[in-house]
Amino acid sequence: MQDTLQTDILVIGSGLAGLAAAWDAAKRGCKVTLLTRASNPEESNTDRAQGGIIYRAQGESPEQLVADILSVGGGLSSLDAARLLSREGPRLVKEILIDELGVRFDSSTEDPQQLDLTREAGHSLPRIVHYKDQSGCAIERAFLDRVCSHPNVKLISAATVVDLLTVSHHSLEPTDVYRPLTCVGAYVLDQTTGKIFSLLAKETILATGGVGSVFLHTTNASGARGDGIAMAYRAGARCINMQYIQFHPTALLAPDGCFLISETVRGEGGRLVDRHGKEFMQRFHPAGSLAPRDIAARAIYQMMLESGEPCVYLDITHKPADQLRERFPGIYAVCIERGIDLTHEPIPVVPAAHYSCGGIATDDCGRTTVERLRAAGEVACTGLHGANRLASTSLLECLVWGTRTGAQAAQGITRGDDFYFPKVADWRYEHEPADPALITQDWLTIQHTMWNYVGLIRSERRLNRAMRILRELDLEIARFYEKCEVSDSIIGLRNGILTALLILEAAQQSRESRGCHYRIN
Repeated sequence: MQDTLQTDILVIGSGLAGLAAAWDAAKRGCKVTLLTRASNPEESNTDRAQGGIIYRAQGESPEQLVADILSVGGGLSSLDAARLLSREGPRLVKEILIDELGVRFDSSTEDPQQLDLTREAGHSLPRIVHYKDQSGCAIERAFLDRVCSHPNVKLISAATVVDLLTVSHHSLEPTDVYRPLTCVGAYVLDQTTGKIFSLLAKETILATGGVGSVFLHTTNASGARGDGIAMAYRAGARCINMQYIQFHPTALLAPDGCFLISETVRGEGGRLVDRHGKEFMQRFHPAGSLAPRDIAARAIYQMMLESGEPCVYLDITHKPADQLRERFPGIYAVCIERGIDLTHEPIPVVPAAHYSCGGIATDDCGRTTVERLRAAGEVACTGLHGANRLASTSLLECLVWGTRTGAQAAQGITRGDDFYFPKVADWRYEHEPADPALITQDWLTIQHTMWNYVGLIRSERRLNRAMRILRELDLEIARFYEKCEVSDSIIGLRNGILTALLILEAAQQSRESRGCHYRIN
Protein backbone atom coordinates (compact mmCIF):
# COMPACT_ATOMS: atom_id res chain seq x y z
CA MET A 1 0.00 0.00 0.00
CA GLN A 2 1.19 3.51 -0.76
CA ASP A 3 1.42 6.20 1.90
CA THR A 4 -1.79 8.13 2.52
CA LEU A 5 -2.00 11.42 4.40
CA GLN A 6 -5.09 13.24 5.56
CA THR A 7 -5.83 16.90 6.30
CA ASP A 8 -8.76 19.19 6.88
CA ILE A 9 -7.93 21.56 4.04
CA LEU A 10 -5.48 21.04 1.20
CA VAL A 11 -4.23 24.27 -0.38
CA ILE A 12 -2.31 23.86 -3.64
CA GLY A 13 -0.13 26.88 -4.36
CA SER A 14 1.86 29.27 -2.15
CA GLY A 15 1.18 32.62 -3.81
CA LEU A 16 -1.01 35.26 -2.20
CA ALA A 17 -4.34 33.49 -2.87
CA GLY A 18 -3.10 30.23 -1.36
CA LEU A 19 -1.51 31.98 1.62
CA ALA A 20 -4.64 34.05 2.32
CA ALA A 21 -6.82 30.91 2.19
CA ALA A 22 -4.46 28.91 4.41
CA TRP A 23 -4.12 31.78 6.88
CA ASP A 24 -7.84 32.32 7.34
CA ALA A 25 -8.64 28.61 7.64
CA ALA A 26 -5.80 28.01 10.09
CA LYS A 27 -6.94 30.88 12.32
CA ARG A 28 -10.38 29.25 12.43
CA GLY A 29 -8.87 26.05 13.84
CA CYS A 30 -8.54 23.89 10.70
CA LYS A 31 -5.51 21.75 9.97
CA VAL A 32 -4.11 23.01 6.66
CA THR A 33 -1.61 21.33 4.34
CA LEU A 34 -0.03 23.83 1.97
CA LEU A 35 1.61 22.34 -1.13
CA THR A 36 4.02 24.04 -3.51
CA ARG A 37 5.82 22.42 -6.44
CA ALA A 38 8.74 24.83 -6.04
CA SER A 39 11.59 23.93 -3.73
CA ASN A 40 11.49 27.57 -2.61
CA PRO A 41 7.88 28.37 -1.59
CA GLU A 42 8.43 32.07 -2.27
CA GLU A 43 8.60 31.34 -6.00
CA SER A 44 5.29 32.50 -7.45
CA ASN A 45 3.73 35.13 -9.67
CA THR A 46 2.91 37.05 -6.48
CA ASP A 47 6.61 37.32 -5.68
CA ARG A 48 7.19 38.79 -9.16
CA ALA A 49 4.43 41.41 -8.95
CA GLN A 50 5.95 44.86 -9.07
CA GLY A 51 3.37 47.62 -9.28
CA GLY A 52 1.30 47.35 -6.11
CA ILE A 53 -2.15 46.59 -4.76
CA ILE A 54 -5.29 48.70 -4.94
CA TYR A 55 -6.17 50.51 -1.72
CA ARG A 56 -8.28 53.66 -1.96
CA ALA A 57 -7.82 57.20 -3.23
CA GLN A 58 -8.39 60.23 -1.02
CA GLY A 59 -12.15 60.68 -0.65
CA GLU A 60 -12.92 57.85 -3.08
CA SER A 61 -16.22 55.99 -3.03
CA PRO A 62 -16.29 52.23 -3.75
CA GLU A 63 -18.36 52.89 -6.88
CA GLN A 64 -15.47 54.74 -8.52
CA LEU A 65 -13.30 51.61 -8.49
CA VAL A 66 -16.27 49.57 -9.72
CA ALA A 67 -16.67 51.95 -12.66
CA ASP A 68 -13.01 51.59 -13.64
CA ILE A 69 -13.15 47.77 -13.45
CA LEU A 70 -16.26 47.69 -15.64
CA SER A 71 -14.83 50.18 -18.11
CA VAL A 72 -11.64 48.19 -18.69
CA GLY A 73 -13.41 44.79 -18.66
CA GLY A 74 -14.98 45.24 -22.08
CA GLY A 75 -18.54 44.98 -20.84
CA LEU A 76 -18.11 41.45 -19.47
CA SER A 77 -17.05 42.09 -15.88
CA SER A 78 -19.39 40.88 -13.14
CA LEU A 79 -20.94 43.85 -11.34
CA ASP A 80 -21.38 41.77 -8.18
CA ALA A 81 -17.72 40.68 -8.20
CA ALA A 82 -16.52 44.24 -8.80
CA ARG A 83 -18.65 45.54 -5.94
CA LEU A 84 -17.43 42.79 -3.61
CA LEU A 85 -13.78 43.60 -4.42
CA SER A 86 -14.24 47.35 -3.99
CA ARG A 87 -16.14 46.88 -0.73
CA GLU A 88 -13.93 44.28 0.97
CA GLY A 89 -10.55 44.88 -0.66
CA PRO A 90 -9.40 48.11 1.00
CA ARG A 91 -10.55 46.82 4.39
CA LEU A 92 -8.51 43.61 4.03
CA VAL A 93 -5.44 45.53 2.82
CA LYS A 94 -5.62 47.58 6.02
CA GLU A 95 -6.56 44.80 8.44
CA ILE A 96 -4.40 41.96 7.12
CA LEU A 97 -1.49 43.37 5.12
CA ILE A 98 -0.83 46.59 7.02
CA ASP A 99 -2.03 45.96 10.58
CA GLU A 100 -1.67 42.18 10.98
CA LEU A 101 1.36 41.40 8.80
CA GLY A 102 3.07 44.76 8.94
CA VAL A 103 3.80 45.09 5.21
CA ARG A 104 5.70 48.36 4.90
CA PHE A 105 4.22 50.14 1.91
CA ASP A 106 5.94 53.34 0.83
CA SER A 107 4.92 56.58 2.52
CA SER A 108 4.11 59.82 0.74
CA THR A 109 7.06 62.18 0.40
CA GLU A 110 4.71 65.09 1.14
CA ASP A 111 3.18 63.52 4.27
CA PRO A 112 5.07 60.58 5.82
CA GLN A 113 1.96 59.70 7.84
CA GLN A 114 0.11 58.86 4.62
CA LEU A 115 0.72 56.04 2.17
CA ASP A 116 2.05 56.95 -1.26
CA LEU A 117 -0.66 56.40 -3.85
CA THR A 118 0.16 55.89 -7.51
CA ARG A 119 -1.96 55.53 -10.62
CA GLU A 120 -1.78 52.93 -13.37
CA ALA A 121 -3.41 52.49 -16.75
CA GLY A 122 -7.20 52.38 -16.71
CA HIS A 123 -7.49 53.99 -13.26
CA SER A 124 -9.30 57.31 -12.92
CA LEU A 125 -7.53 58.09 -9.63
CA PRO A 126 -4.23 57.31 -7.86
CA ARG A 127 -5.29 54.49 -5.50
CA ILE A 128 -2.45 51.94 -5.59
CA VAL A 129 -0.11 51.38 -2.65
CA HIS A 130 3.30 49.84 -3.24
CA TYR A 131 6.67 48.93 -1.82
CA LYS A 132 9.06 50.49 -4.35
CA ASP A 133 8.78 48.22 -7.43
CA GLN A 134 8.80 45.02 -5.35
CA SER A 135 5.30 45.06 -3.90
CA GLY A 136 4.49 41.41 -4.51
CA CYS A 137 7.77 40.30 -2.96
CA ALA A 138 7.09 42.35 0.19
CA ILE A 139 3.58 40.91 0.54
CA GLU A 140 4.57 37.33 -0.31
CA ARG A 141 7.42 37.10 2.17
CA ALA A 142 5.63 38.75 5.06
CA PHE A 143 2.60 36.49 4.51
CA LEU A 144 4.63 33.31 3.99
CA ASP A 145 6.60 33.83 7.21
CA ARG A 146 3.41 34.27 9.21
CA VAL A 147 1.56 31.33 7.61
CA CYS A 148 4.47 28.91 8.01
CA SER A 149 4.81 29.78 11.69
CA HIS A 150 1.17 28.93 12.41
CA PRO A 151 0.87 25.59 14.28
CA ASN A 152 -2.12 24.53 12.15
CA VAL A 153 -0.24 24.80 8.86
CA LYS A 154 2.03 22.15 7.37
CA LEU A 155 4.05 23.30 4.36
CA ILE A 156 5.28 20.69 1.86
CA SER A 157 7.68 22.02 -0.79
CA ALA A 158 8.94 20.29 -3.96
CA ALA A 159 5.59 18.52 -4.18
CA THR A 160 3.80 18.33 -7.54
CA VAL A 161 0.12 17.46 -7.68
CA VAL A 162 -0.34 14.78 -10.32
CA ASP A 163 -4.14 14.82 -10.35
CA LEU A 164 -7.08 15.64 -8.13
CA LEU A 165 -8.72 12.67 -6.44
CA THR A 166 -12.41 12.31 -7.22
CA VAL A 167 -14.95 9.71 -6.24
CA SER A 168 -15.84 8.96 -9.85
CA HIS A 169 -12.26 8.52 -11.08
CA HIS A 170 -10.31 7.03 -8.19
CA SER A 171 -12.63 5.41 -5.67
CA LEU A 172 -12.41 1.63 -5.23
CA GLU A 173 -15.97 1.68 -3.83
CA PRO A 174 -19.29 1.97 -5.69
CA THR A 175 -19.86 5.57 -6.78
CA ASP A 176 -23.45 5.57 -5.53
CA VAL A 177 -22.09 5.73 -1.97
CA TYR A 178 -21.51 9.47 -2.47
CA ARG A 179 -21.93 12.08 -5.17
CA PRO A 180 -19.43 11.08 -7.90
CA LEU A 181 -18.39 14.63 -8.85
CA THR A 182 -16.64 15.18 -5.53
CA CYS A 183 -13.00 16.01 -4.87
CA VAL A 184 -11.41 14.21 -1.93
CA GLY A 185 -7.80 15.37 -2.25
CA ALA A 186 -4.95 14.72 -4.66
CA TYR A 187 -2.24 12.38 -5.84
CA VAL A 188 1.05 14.11 -5.00
CA LEU A 189 4.55 13.50 -6.36
CA ASP A 190 7.39 13.92 -3.88
CA GLN A 191 10.06 15.32 -6.20
CA THR A 192 12.90 14.29 -3.90
CA THR A 193 12.00 10.59 -3.79
CA GLY A 194 9.95 10.15 -6.97
CA LYS A 195 7.17 8.53 -4.92
CA ILE A 196 3.50 9.36 -5.34
CA PHE A 197 1.20 9.45 -2.32
CA SER A 198 -2.47 10.17 -1.72
CA LEU A 199 -3.37 13.25 0.28
CA LEU A 200 -7.02 13.09 1.38
CA ALA A 201 -8.75 16.35 2.28
CA LYS A 202 -12.15 17.47 3.48
CA GLU A 203 -11.78 20.54 1.27
CA THR A 204 -9.30 21.23 -1.54
CA ILE A 205 -8.39 24.74 -2.69
CA LEU A 206 -6.59 25.35 -5.98
CA ALA A 207 -4.39 28.47 -5.97
CA THR A 208 -1.93 27.47 -8.68
CA GLY A 209 -1.74 30.74 -10.58
CA GLY A 210 -1.72 31.40 -14.30
CA VAL A 211 -0.97 29.98 -17.72
CA GLY A 212 1.75 32.22 -19.15
CA SER A 213 4.26 29.45 -19.79
CA VAL A 214 2.19 28.05 -22.65
CA PHE A 215 3.26 31.15 -24.64
CA LEU A 216 6.74 31.83 -25.98
CA HIS A 217 7.06 35.20 -24.24
CA THR A 218 5.68 35.61 -20.73
CA THR A 219 6.28 37.62 -17.61
CA ASN A 220 5.14 34.70 -15.44
CA ALA A 221 7.19 32.40 -13.25
CA SER A 222 8.16 29.11 -14.89
CA GLY A 223 5.56 27.24 -12.85
CA ALA A 224 2.65 29.14 -14.47
CA ARG A 225 1.84 26.32 -16.91
CA GLY A 226 -1.89 25.89 -16.25
CA ASP A 227 -1.60 22.99 -13.79
CA GLY A 228 -4.66 23.92 -11.74
CA ILE A 229 -6.90 24.54 -14.74
CA ALA A 230 -5.92 21.27 -16.38
CA MET A 231 -6.40 19.23 -13.20
CA ALA A 232 -9.76 20.81 -12.46
CA TYR A 233 -10.96 20.28 -16.03
CA ARG A 234 -10.02 16.59 -15.91
CA ALA A 235 -11.91 16.32 -12.62
CA GLY A 236 -15.05 17.72 -14.26
CA ALA A 237 -14.93 21.39 -13.27
CA ARG A 238 -16.29 24.06 -15.57
CA CYS A 239 -13.76 26.50 -17.05
CA ILE A 240 -14.84 29.80 -18.61
CA ASN A 241 -13.45 32.85 -20.48
CA MET A 242 -10.25 31.02 -21.37
CA GLN A 243 -9.78 33.08 -24.55
CA TYR A 244 -9.06 36.24 -22.55
CA ILE A 245 -5.30 36.21 -22.11
CA GLN A 246 -3.91 39.59 -21.17
CA PHE A 247 -0.57 40.49 -22.71
CA HIS A 248 1.44 43.00 -20.73
CA PRO A 249 2.58 45.76 -23.07
CA THR A 250 6.03 46.25 -21.60
CA ALA A 251 8.42 43.38 -21.00
CA LEU A 252 12.18 43.56 -21.38
CA LEU A 253 13.15 40.59 -23.53
CA ALA A 254 16.34 38.95 -22.26
CA PRO A 255 18.20 35.70 -23.07
CA ASP A 256 16.84 34.07 -19.89
CA GLY A 257 13.24 35.13 -20.61
CA CYS A 258 11.08 38.22 -20.31
CA PHE A 259 11.34 40.58 -17.38
CA LEU A 260 8.29 42.66 -16.53
CA ILE A 261 8.65 46.42 -16.69
CA SER A 262 5.89 47.46 -14.32
CA GLU A 263 2.96 49.53 -15.51
CA THR A 264 3.85 51.95 -12.73
CA VAL A 265 6.73 53.15 -14.92
CA ARG A 266 4.07 54.48 -17.30
CA GLY A 267 1.97 55.58 -14.35
CA GLU A 268 4.90 57.66 -13.08
CA GLY A 269 5.36 59.33 -16.48
CA GLY A 270 7.03 56.79 -18.76
CA ARG A 271 6.19 57.26 -22.46
CA LEU A 272 6.00 54.67 -25.21
CA VAL A 273 8.07 55.81 -28.19
CA ASP A 274 9.45 54.43 -31.45
CA ARG A 275 13.16 54.14 -32.20
CA HIS A 276 13.22 57.81 -33.21
CA GLY A 277 11.88 58.83 -29.81
CA LYS A 278 8.44 59.78 -31.15
CA GLU A 279 5.37 58.99 -29.04
CA PHE A 280 2.76 56.93 -30.88
CA MET A 281 0.05 55.89 -28.42
CA GLN A 282 -2.20 58.91 -29.03
CA ARG A 283 -2.83 57.36 -32.43
CA PHE A 284 -4.48 54.38 -30.74
CA HIS A 285 -6.15 55.76 -27.58
CA PRO A 286 -6.87 59.21 -26.07
CA ALA A 287 -5.14 58.16 -22.81
CA GLY A 288 -1.89 57.76 -24.73
CA SER A 289 0.71 55.70 -22.88
CA LEU A 290 -1.79 55.10 -20.07
CA ALA A 291 -4.21 53.26 -22.35
CA PRO A 292 -5.62 49.94 -21.03
CA ARG A 293 -3.26 47.01 -21.38
CA ASP A 294 -5.00 45.23 -24.26
CA ILE A 295 -4.97 48.36 -26.42
CA ALA A 296 -1.39 49.24 -25.52
CA ALA A 297 -0.14 45.71 -26.21
CA ARG A 298 -1.79 45.54 -29.64
CA ALA A 299 -0.57 49.03 -30.49
CA ILE A 300 3.02 48.02 -29.72
CA TYR A 301 2.58 44.83 -31.75
CA GLN A 302 1.18 46.89 -34.66
CA MET A 303 4.10 49.33 -34.50
CA MET A 304 6.56 46.44 -34.56
CA LEU A 305 4.85 44.98 -37.65
CA GLU A 306 4.77 48.32 -39.45
CA SER A 307 8.37 49.25 -38.68
CA GLY A 308 9.92 45.80 -38.86
CA GLU A 309 11.62 46.59 -35.56
CA PRO A 310 11.91 43.91 -32.85
CA CYS A 311 10.60 46.21 -30.12
CA VAL A 312 9.47 49.71 -29.14
CA TYR A 313 10.82 51.76 -26.25
CA LEU A 314 9.69 52.99 -22.85
CA ASP A 315 11.25 56.35 -22.07
CA ILE A 316 11.28 57.84 -18.57
CA THR A 317 14.61 59.66 -18.85
CA HIS A 318 12.89 63.03 -18.26
CA LYS A 319 12.51 62.11 -14.57
CA PRO A 320 15.36 62.77 -12.06
CA ALA A 321 17.82 59.86 -11.97
CA ASP A 322 17.89 59.61 -8.17
CA GLN A 323 14.11 59.50 -8.08
CA LEU A 324 14.02 56.64 -10.59
CA ARG A 325 16.65 54.61 -8.73
CA GLU A 326 14.70 55.05 -5.49
CA ARG A 327 11.26 54.30 -6.98
CA PHE A 328 12.28 51.38 -9.24
CA PRO A 329 15.32 49.70 -7.65
CA GLY A 330 14.47 46.21 -8.92
CA ILE A 331 13.80 47.28 -12.50
CA TYR A 332 16.85 49.55 -12.47
CA ALA A 333 19.11 46.72 -11.26
CA VAL A 334 17.87 44.24 -13.88
CA CYS A 335 18.24 46.80 -16.67
CA ILE A 336 21.79 47.62 -15.55
CA GLU A 337 22.63 43.88 -15.62
CA ARG A 338 21.53 43.88 -19.25
CA GLY A 339 23.49 47.00 -20.16
CA ILE A 340 20.60 49.49 -20.05
CA ASP A 341 20.59 52.57 -17.82
CA LEU A 342 16.95 53.64 -17.71
CA THR A 343 17.92 57.04 -16.24
CA HIS A 344 19.72 57.94 -19.49
CA GLU A 345 18.23 55.76 -22.23
CA PRO A 346 14.85 54.24 -23.12
CA ILE A 347 14.08 50.60 -22.31
CA PRO A 348 13.43 48.25 -25.27
CA VAL A 349 10.10 46.52 -24.61
CA VAL A 350 7.79 43.95 -26.22
CA PRO A 351 4.37 42.55 -25.22
CA ALA A 352 4.33 39.27 -23.27
CA ALA A 353 1.64 36.91 -21.95
CA HIS A 354 0.88 38.16 -18.48
CA TYR A 355 -2.50 37.23 -17.02
CA SER A 356 -5.39 34.85 -17.62
CA CYS A 357 -8.71 36.65 -17.14
CA GLY A 358 -10.57 33.34 -17.35
CA GLY A 359 -10.14 30.09 -15.46
CA ILE A 360 -12.10 27.69 -13.27
CA ALA A 361 -15.62 29.03 -12.81
CA THR A 362 -16.30 29.88 -9.15
CA ASP A 363 -18.89 31.67 -7.07
CA ASP A 364 -18.08 34.46 -4.62
CA CYS A 365 -16.74 31.94 -2.08
CA GLY A 366 -14.51 29.97 -4.42
CA ARG A 367 -16.88 27.04 -5.01
CA THR A 368 -16.43 25.23 -8.33
CA THR A 369 -18.83 22.84 -10.06
CA VAL A 370 -17.06 19.95 -8.29
CA GLU A 371 -18.08 19.32 -4.68
CA ARG A 372 -15.40 20.09 -2.05
CA LEU A 373 -13.17 21.73 -4.68
CA ARG A 374 -12.56 25.47 -4.53
CA ALA A 375 -10.29 27.84 -6.41
CA ALA A 376 -8.93 31.33 -5.77
CA GLY A 377 -6.62 33.78 -7.48
CA GLU A 378 -5.62 33.74 -11.12
CA VAL A 379 -6.57 30.08 -11.59
CA ALA A 380 -10.20 30.98 -10.83
CA CYS A 381 -12.72 33.04 -12.77
CA THR A 382 -15.24 34.99 -10.68
CA GLY A 383 -16.11 37.21 -13.64
CA LEU A 384 -14.31 40.17 -12.04
CA HIS A 385 -11.98 40.89 -14.96
CA GLY A 386 -14.39 40.27 -17.80
CA ALA A 387 -12.52 40.51 -21.10
CA ASN A 388 -9.58 42.50 -19.72
CA ARG A 389 -8.07 43.04 -16.26
CA LEU A 390 -7.67 46.44 -14.66
CA ALA A 391 -4.08 46.96 -13.49
CA SER A 392 -3.26 45.99 -9.88
CA THR A 393 -6.55 44.16 -9.30
CA SER A 394 -4.75 40.80 -9.31
CA LEU A 395 -3.13 40.97 -5.86
CA LEU A 396 -6.31 42.41 -4.39
CA GLU A 397 -8.37 39.63 -5.98
CA CYS A 398 -6.03 37.05 -4.43
CA LEU A 399 -6.36 38.65 -1.00
CA VAL A 400 -10.15 39.01 -1.12
CA TRP A 401 -11.10 35.67 -2.65
CA GLY A 402 -8.30 33.77 -0.95
CA THR A 403 -9.59 34.98 2.42
CA ARG A 404 -13.23 34.26 1.53
CA THR A 405 -12.41 30.82 0.14
CA GLY A 406 -10.43 29.83 3.23
CA ALA A 407 -13.24 31.04 5.49
CA GLN A 408 -15.97 29.19 3.59
CA ALA A 409 -13.93 25.99 3.31
CA ALA A 410 -13.50 26.04 7.08
CA GLN A 411 -17.20 26.45 7.86
CA GLY A 412 -18.32 22.84 7.49
CA ILE A 413 -15.20 21.54 9.18
CA THR A 414 -15.50 23.73 12.28
CA ARG A 415 -19.18 22.92 12.75
CA GLY A 416 -18.39 19.20 12.65
CA ASP A 417 -19.91 18.15 9.30
CA ASP A 418 -19.32 14.55 8.24
CA PHE A 419 -16.87 14.16 5.34
CA TYR A 420 -16.76 10.96 3.35
CA PHE A 421 -13.37 9.55 2.32
CA PRO A 422 -13.40 6.63 -0.13
CA LYS A 423 -10.64 4.12 -0.44
CA VAL A 424 -8.59 5.25 -3.43
CA ALA A 425 -6.45 3.23 -5.80
CA ASP A 426 -2.69 3.06 -5.31
CA TRP A 427 -0.60 4.76 -7.96
CA ARG A 428 0.61 2.46 -10.70
CA TYR A 429 4.23 3.20 -11.54
CA GLU A 430 5.84 3.09 -14.98
CA HIS A 431 9.61 2.89 -15.20
CA GLU A 432 10.52 3.89 -18.76
CA PRO A 433 12.70 7.03 -18.47
CA ALA A 434 11.45 10.15 -20.21
CA ASP A 435 13.57 11.64 -22.99
CA PRO A 436 14.27 15.27 -21.97
CA ALA A 437 14.83 16.25 -25.60
CA LEU A 438 11.24 15.27 -26.41
CA ILE A 439 9.88 17.25 -23.45
CA THR A 440 11.86 20.33 -24.49
CA GLN A 441 10.77 20.10 -28.12
CA ASP A 442 7.12 19.52 -27.21
CA TRP A 443 7.15 22.62 -25.01
CA LEU A 444 8.71 24.68 -27.80
CA THR A 445 6.00 23.50 -30.18
CA ILE A 446 3.28 24.52 -27.71
CA GLN A 447 4.84 27.90 -26.99
CA HIS A 448 5.62 28.88 -30.59
CA THR A 449 2.21 27.71 -31.81
CA MET A 450 0.36 29.63 -29.10
CA TRP A 451 2.45 32.77 -29.60
CA ASN A 452 2.18 32.88 -33.39
CA TYR A 453 -1.41 31.71 -33.87
CA VAL A 454 -3.26 32.27 -30.56
CA GLY A 455 -1.49 35.42 -29.40
CA LEU A 456 -2.24 39.13 -29.58
CA ILE A 457 -4.06 39.04 -32.93
CA ARG A 458 -6.03 35.94 -33.92
CA SER A 459 -7.69 34.82 -37.14
CA GLU A 460 -9.68 31.79 -38.25
CA ARG A 461 -6.80 30.54 -40.39
CA ARG A 462 -4.28 30.90 -37.58
CA LEU A 463 -6.55 29.23 -35.05
CA ASN A 464 -7.33 26.33 -37.37
CA ARG A 465 -3.65 25.72 -37.99
CA ALA A 466 -2.94 25.83 -34.28
CA MET A 467 -5.69 23.26 -33.67
CA ARG A 468 -4.20 20.81 -36.17
CA ILE A 469 -0.76 21.12 -34.61
CA LEU A 470 -1.84 20.90 -30.97
CA ARG A 471 -4.34 18.05 -31.40
CA GLU A 472 -1.65 15.86 -32.93
CA LEU A 473 0.80 16.85 -30.23
CA ASP A 474 -1.80 16.10 -27.56
CA LEU A 475 -2.01 12.48 -28.73
CA GLU A 476 1.77 12.15 -28.67
CA ILE A 477 2.01 13.59 -25.16
CA ALA A 478 -0.78 11.28 -23.91
CA ARG A 479 1.14 8.22 -25.14
CA PHE A 480 4.31 9.66 -23.65
CA TYR A 481 2.62 10.17 -20.24
CA GLU A 482 1.16 6.64 -20.15
CA LYS A 483 4.50 4.92 -20.71
CA CYS A 484 7.05 7.06 -18.90
CA GLU A 485 8.12 7.45 -15.32
CA VAL A 486 6.15 10.35 -13.87
CA SER A 487 8.14 13.48 -13.10
CA ASP A 488 7.39 17.15 -12.56
CA SER A 489 8.36 17.91 -16.16
CA ILE A 490 6.06 15.23 -17.58
CA ILE A 491 3.16 16.43 -15.39
CA GLY A 492 3.74 20.01 -16.52
CA LEU A 493 3.82 19.05 -20.20
CA ARG A 494 0.56 17.11 -19.89
CA ASN A 495 -1.10 20.05 -18.15
CA GLY A 496 0.40 22.57 -20.56
CA ILE A 497 -0.99 20.97 -23.71
CA LEU A 498 -4.47 20.66 -22.19
CA THR A 499 -4.42 24.29 -21.04
CA ALA A 500 -3.27 25.43 -24.49
CA LEU A 501 -6.13 23.51 -26.12
CA LEU A 502 -8.68 25.01 -23.73
CA ILE A 503 -7.48 28.52 -24.61
CA LEU A 504 -7.49 27.68 -28.31
CA GLU A 505 -10.97 26.13 -28.30
CA ALA A 506 -12.40 29.15 -26.48
CA ALA A 507 -10.73 31.50 -28.97
CA GLN A 508 -12.18 29.55 -31.90
CA GLN A 509 -15.70 29.65 -30.48
CA SER A 510 -15.58 33.37 -29.62
CA ARG A 511 -15.82 35.20 -32.93
CA GLU A 512 -16.34 38.67 -31.44
CA SER A 513 -13.30 40.79 -30.66
CA ARG A 514 -13.54 42.02 -27.09
CA GLY A 515 -10.95 43.12 -24.56
CA CYS A 516 -7.79 41.05 -24.84
CA HIS A 517 -9.35 38.57 -27.31
CA TYR A 518 -8.83 40.21 -30.69
CA ARG A 519 -9.76 38.60 -33.99
CA ILE A 520 -9.23 40.01 -37.48
CA ASN A 521 -11.70 37.51 -38.99
